[in-house]
Amino acid sequence: MDFLNSKYGKQIEVLNSTIWENRVQGPKIMEWLDNFDDDNEKNYALYMLSRLMYFSSSSIRNLLKALYRDLYRYPIIEQIRKDNNNTLDPNIIEPSFEKELMATRFLGVGNPSESGVHLLYYFRQENKIPKNLFINTDDIVEYDENGNCKLRDSYKDVKHYVFIDDLCGSGDQATSNTSNVKRCVQHLRNIVEDAKISYFMIFGMSKGIQVIRNSGLYNQANAVVELDESYRCFSEQSRFFDDDKYKRAEAKSIAYKHGYKLMGYPQISLGFGDCQLLLSMHHNTPDNTLPIIWYDEDNTIWKPIFKRYNKVY
Repeated sequence: MDFLNSKYGKQIEVLNSTIWENRVQGPKIMEWLDNFDDDNEKNYALYMLSRLMYFSSSSIRNLLKALYRDLYRYPIIEQIRKDNNNTLDPNIIEPSFEKELMATRFLGVGNPSESGVHLLYYFRQENKIPKNLFINTDDIVEYDENGNCKLRDSYKDVKHYVFIDDLCGSGDQATSNTSNVKRCVQHLRNIVEDAKISYFMIFGMSKGIQVIRNSGLYNQANAVVELDESYRCFSEQSRFFDDDKYKRAEAKSIAYKHGYKLMGYPQISLGFGDCQLLLSMHHNTPDNTLPIIWYDEDNTIWKPIFKRYNKVY
């Protein structure tokens, strides 16, 4: 069967040349389709691939501008205006905002090699933020000779700590006991009780955002793009199955069968946290996306279509 000249093969060709930064050429598609068992599975795989949301480098940069503007700057300006009789005077607003900005520190999620920290470079560039306002999670506290934790002197005037992430799926990254983010936040809560701590992300699953909000660790958790239940590929509310030929239940069966072989655990066979996403970004593909899209732990077992750069611990 000529998959590349099928309806969805041609659709993918257009997506590849216009949105996907030419990452998925014909030979790569055929190599990926060879992972599947028969023509029916390959047709379903091609259909699911045609539904994948991809965000290019320029899209991510624009979303980082929106994150700073909508989640950080505008709420502060709104409060400044309220505190000054709803003033519109830029001579009052801008100096007050600058003061708030100088009392803020921005942090990435994860260690310096991970995507949350990597994004800070673009975040700083696009929003023209001074580089001294960016710190690592391990910079904030120090320990005395008795092992007691205290805030470093250089941060005694900081009022607002803002964590930046690309995607919140399950909420684990911000709340898990193994997370360096949670450890950092708990230290801050113990030392500076009135510190304002925010968790902002480009994309956030609704349930994952709620997990962060319910943790009690953060003053606020918000996403530029909130992904509701309809973005879970095989949910009853799924937005991805609008072709009567392709059935959600059969597509799920195919994705789960191969996902389970690859991941070895039922709960992550359709993506970490059972998020079931069809999402990739210029800098990486999240593990919340269906493993059949990105799995590359062993190239002899599975050829990915959108590569994921996994963490090596």
